[in-house]
Amino acid sequence: MKVDLRSDTVTKPTPEMLEAMMCAAVGDDVYKEDPSVNALEEKLATMFGKEEALFFPSGSMANQAAIKLHTNPGEQLIADHYAHVYNYEGGGVSFNSGVSCKLLVGERGRITYDQVQEAINPPDFYHSPKTSLVCIENTTNKGGGACYDFSEIERIKEVCRTHRLGYHLDGARIWNALVEKKERPLQYGAVFDTISVCLSKGLGAPIGSVLLGDSVIMKEAIRVRKVLGGGMRQVGYMAAAGLYALEHHIDRLAEDHKKAKELEETLKKASFVSEVAPVDTNIVIFKIKGDAQKFIADMEAKGVLFYGMGEGKLRFVTHLDYTQEQHNYVLKLLKK
Repeated sequence: MKVDLRSDTVTKPTPEMLEAMMCAAVGDDVYKEDPSVNALEEKLATMFGKEEALFFPSGSMANQAAIKLHTNPGEQLIADHYAHVYNYEGGGVSFNSGVSCKLLVGERGRITYDQVQEAINPPDFYHSPKTSLVCIENTTNKGGGACYDFSEIERIKEVCRTHRLGYHLDGARIWNALVEKKERPLQYGAVFDTISVCLSKGLGAPIGSVLLGDSVIMKEAIRVRKVLGGGMRQVGYMAAAGLYALEHHIDRLAEDHKKAKELEETLKKASFVSEVAPVDTNIVIFKIKGDAQKFIADMEAKGVLFYGMGEGKLRFVTHLDYTQEQHNYVLKLLKK
């Protein structure tokens, strides 16, 4: 049996999603004439209570566009040291926007009101870069799928409002947070200036992220997307996959969370495991007492793929294509 727990990006479209893609109405999206893309953007803007939405080929590009919209070269953004925009977007913050990062050591990727308040550079001290943006990630990738407490998100917003800072949410896995915390997209739309949401992780679409915001901040978004190489033509085939995912694959994320928590409990009882991080959603991070690379290789020989994250940390990610049969197989291996 082959089991892929490397990421929730390894999924393939379901037969029903493929059917929706093949039947999609399409047009030239560079001219804003693709009806499926327009429908996806309108649906997500309505869900989050934002005025505008723009389809991107990747979450990294959507995040990078948001940073560009909020900042000028030489300025600085605040983020956790685990942030995706800093660790996993190829240095795009500096390359694309000429912006530096002030990194805070939060708890499992989550920063606080007090940390943000303290990290803002004095606006009249010209030796320091001007602080212009706060980026948070929910759920946290490198932090093991941890969810923010929404009250802390609101408190950080107050800091941003007081100091006139932009507030961006990297919501690559916001769907997991919404399901786990029983929250609503409109709550997030009311707080953040911009939000990027991903369709190709837990929701199982093959490609695509969408950047959301109100008309003032989004005015230049399509130009920035073009500069970054993100202008696309008959991309409605991909947008149709996203529309299908929004209709059919959000609620079922609870199944991924359940499997991840069962993996957590099994690992906690395993004699070879030294540490298991708390599991909120679909990411399980743990350490073992022995040789981590040998463990990865031994599991791969038994058909189970997953990653090491450095510092001895190993990671399982549950997802749409991780079946109950596969889950039972992995649990059995771990118990051995």
